Amino acid sequence: MPISRRALTAVAVALVLPLSACGSGGGDGGTSDASGKVEGDITFQTWNLRANFKDYFEDLIAAFEEKYPDTHVTWIDQPAEGYADKISADAGGGTLPDVVNVSPDLVAPLARAGLALDLDKAAARYRKEYLPGAWAGHQVPGTTGTYAFPWYLNTGPLFYNKALFEKAGLDPEKPPRTYDELFADALEMAEKSGGEVATLANVPTIEDFGRYGVPLMNEQGTAFTFNDPKGVELLTKYKQLYDAKALDPQALTATGESAGKKFLTGAVAMNPGSALDLGNFKKNAPGLYRNIGITDQITSTGHVNMYVMGLMVNSRTRHTPAAVAFAHFVTDARNQMVFAKRVAIFPSTAGSLDDPYFTKEDGTDETRVRVAAAKSLKNAVNYTPVLFSEQMKTALRNEVAKALQGKKSPKEALDNAVTAADRLLRQS
Repeated sequence: MPISRRALTAVAVALVLPLSACGSGGGDGGTSDASGKVEGDITFQTWNLRANFKDYFEDLIAAFEEKYPDTHVTWIDQPAEGYADKISADAGGGTLPDVVNVSPDLVAPLARAGLALDLDKAAARYRKEYLPGAWAGHQVPGTTGTYAFPWYLNTGPLFYNKALFEKAGLDPEKPPRTYDELFADALEMAEKSGGEVATLANVPTIEDFGRYGVPLMNEQGTAFTFNDPKGVELLTKYKQLYDAKALDPQALTATGESAGKKFLTGAVAMNPGSALDLGNFKKNAPGLYRNIGITDQITSTGHVNMYVMGLMVNSRTRHTPAAVAFAHFVTDARNQMVFAKRVAIFPSTAGSLDDPYFTKEDGTDETRVRVAAAKSLKNAVNYTPVLFSEQMKTALRNEVAKALQGKKSPKEALDNAVTAADRLLRQS
């Protein structure tokens, strides 16, 4: 997947995959036994990575083929646009590559269709090499197993404008660390600024409900549950912020880019981001840059949100040992560390985040954010349910907007969002 300037956002789609779909290895000749000789020709598909990382992947493949002389890897890179549709078409047509770059939401329908190899059975010996939260990122509710090697991770802190905090009479060195503190500070800032300065610029998403401690889905993976009393409580608090202009009035239609611009101009006091944003602040908003504060994501669970990418092995491949060995090779500690030093992502392997690259500051802004994010990733989780599709996200966003506008109560809005999501789930 393309590495965005703020985070690795998942592209979701409801894929209907026939259970009889054949893999690229040639139909029913596949096996889940990964213990045999590593040999054969395999295909490896990435998600819009060739343009920026061609040399890295060519060197990686060459190193693998040198280690296993009886293998040959053909690298395919697909564009970002239409990637989910491409996977769906390949799965249905029997041309799914042997190793596929996926996000959790993309692996879910493949796993349910029997097209993703269960690594808990085929590659359980590697599990201890990865962070527990990352390994769990490609598990699917209602099934047993793990369906992709965790690859690169990302997360980000919250940036805040110290000057705006001070102007509102808030301690700029003590940003909110709990939801109660966040809501209290936001209301005070809106009051002190006469509604001119909002603290937040985005409506709550499914990840926000997760961070608040709302149960998102039942254990069977058959129904969503974010309309429970705690979910209603969160949306009610956002309604209070919206009414007080502590939530930006344009939040209902905001994108990550538009929210970032609001923060850049001083109209919003807090915004999520990444190390890449600091360079933008320094260049385009030096006043903000001089007053920038960095704090952790707000969470009631003790776990921040992570974005995770993975490598899935096609269960129908003819060369399971080679496909598993390659997916593990790409995602092992050494190769992930090399990749992480070329771009602002984080390795999913256990112990890697203890490397000085992720623990020691050198006085630069980029390092400040990298160290903070790496620390939080050690016990981070992917809050977005793997079965929560793009259509479901839209349904939730629409209902949240109606609640904030007062057209529906928070309870009614979330009940409707859950009903819509459950209907889409049954159709997938």
